[in-house]
Amino acid sequence: MAHILPLSSFIQELPKTETHLHVEGALPYDLLVQWKPDTYVPNPLFRDKNYRYKDFPDFEKILLDHALPWFNSAERYYEAAKVMFKRHLDLNIRYVETSFHLPVVHFLGIPGKEIIAALRAAVPQGMEVKVFTGMPRNAHNGPLAEVIADLENWDDLSGIDLHGYEGMPNEPWIAPFWKRIQDSGKTTKCHAGEFGGPERVREAIEQLGVKRIQHGVRSIEDLSVVKLAAQSGVTFDVCPISNVRLNVVKSIAVHPLRSLLKAGVRCTISTDDPLCFANTLIDEYSALYNEGGFSFEELASLAIAGWEVADVSVSTRNSSIATIRKLLESQIKTH
Repeated sequence: MAHILPLSSFIQELPKTETHLHVEGALPYDLLVQWKPDTYVPNPLFRDKNYRYKDFPDFEKILLDHALPWFNSAERYYEAAKVMFKRHLDLNIRYVETSFHLPVVHFLGIPGKEIIAALRAAVPQGMEVKVFTGMPRNAHNGPLAEVIADLENWDDLSGIDLHGYEGMPNEPWIAPFWKRIQDSGKTTKCHAGEFGGPERVREAIEQLGVKRIQHGVRSIEDLSVVKLAAQSGVTFDVCPISNVRLNVVKSIAVHPLRSLLKAGVRCTISTDDPLCFANTLIDEYSALYNEGGFSFEELASLAIAGWEVADVSVSTRNSSIATIRKLLESQIKTH
């Protein structure tokens, strides 16, 4: 007789990665409640699992209204990251790629290198963290231009990400700068195919040359873009619960993740902005199983994909993938 071990144990034991996580959007909400209990109520409506954001500006306002009061120094980044990373490790998340919002360097006056140092100092033993910085498509128009020009020389910066409102066009400075960063050996990412359609995914691949798309799910609206992503070896760092809560897709049940996988697009699973969604990576995997009908084999494949793109040693990658495969094999036992 076949017996399948509990889902919760399986997901917990998977050595997991998180490759799409915004630092400011991952601020542990309970830190705000402890800090100013008269201002931040324990269970705000926007963190309810049934809450849906009206649009991107609605989401962005709630995120910034809650995150910016906290992140006023490098020390605050350290305090938040120490809690955040510890909780990741408790969930057996062993590798994280996280980004901070580059404009804080200007409007909050916090040097970017100090933010990176603070985040790295918060990493617990047993976890590897790569720090990225993200910027909107108009970031070069102002005082950040000088900062952006020097990013390739920031030794502890793993890469850059283009994020924010997808309705903004890519300005002329972006493509040559993304190429310059790629030539320096750092990783480039781009948010596309979330609120913007498949044409933004095509643009990110063909014009910016990125191999890592944050979201990418709306590429399913144009199968030629899906084919382009698969043939180009592009990875989509997908955040299913975020996609539902932001009305990008109606539900996990109709999420295009499985269709993207079947078409040959490598996808990883992440949480995006847990401050706003009250989600963990365990929740993401559980939702795919319970609401999306994903099998244990499919969940394991998603976990493996995270290690395939992780910037880790060959031995770490191979041992992590081997552990996942061994765990999967142990799920079905004959009695």
